[in-house]
Amino acid sequence: MPSTAPAFVDATASDGALRRFLHGLPGVDAVGLEARAAALGTRSIKTSAKAYAIDLAISMIDLTTLEGADTPGKVRALSAKAVHPDPTDRTTPTTAAVCVYPDMVATAKAALGGADVKVASVATAFPAGRAALPVKLADVRDAVAAGADEIDMVIDRGAFLAGRYLETYELISAVKAECGSARLKVIFETGELSTYDNIRRASWIGMMAGADFIKTSTGKVGVNATPANTLLMLEAVRDFREQTGIQVGVKPAGGIRNTKEAIKFLVLVNETAGVDWLDNHWFRFGASSLLNDLLMQRQKLSTGRYSGPDYVTVD
Repeated sequence: MPSTAPAFVDATASDGALRRFLHGLPGVDAVGLEARAAALGTRSIKTSAKAYAIDLAISMIDLTTLEGADTPGKVRALSAKAVHPDPTDRTTPTTAAVCVYPDMVATAKAALGGADVKVASVATAFPAGRAALPVKLADVRDAVAAGADEIDMVIDRGAFLAGRYLETYELISAVKAECGSARLKVIFETGELSTYDNIRRASWIGMMAGADFIKTSTGKVGVNATPANTLLMLEAVRDFREQTGIQVGVKPAGGIRNTKEAIKFLVLVNETAGVDWLDNHWFRFGASSLLNDLLMQRQKLSTGRYSGPDYVTVD
């Protein structure tokens, strides 16, 4: 059974009931949503606040490598960087997690030792999600057995777009049941969902089915995290907590590459969901290249000089 609020038991009793609930959600004003996201992106912050924001953003990164050419050596190097992002300055925060494929979980876990950095693993036939349910669940079990603290699953976008909402809900519920103590992030691949209304509906399905986080994207398609789709998901988690008392995290992933962009997303969090989400337990960045720019900007604030990319490690 999914770990969702009792208030939604009736809404998930059948495909028809779930459809009525989801299509009864308020429609998204696309123009208004994009205008608000753009307006919040123009906010400026002072130097002291920028230093705080940079350290906060570093602490929220899921440092990620999801390539077919990943090797144990690369995962060990990435894990070392997660623990000490700037070896010349041990005051630099650790990242939130290292995110890898299931077969690299044990390697990452061993490399991290007792560091306060989670191991996240993509699962359920990432990134396409095109596999039978037993295969997807076995993928999750393997990652959890290897020591994953967090599971990043993908929904079946084909099922969702075909209107098979209960099937999508039941997939998430089944994966959640396999996670044990591992936290579950549900990836919607917002770039493939076509409309903001679909993103809102997917967000509610994920939360009702027991997601600990809702996540924009895999980072493997043309359109990934944007201020507008992240704002919409932040509104969803805010509204869900107001109705149920259950807090759900948000993870924009893919396409956030520099400090300026990251700070814009932190402003979105603060102004939309509120300060309760300004913590890596409730907000993450799925990123591979963002960390280096944050480190360069951090060095500039502390030394007054721009170090450049040669002064940070290449992932």
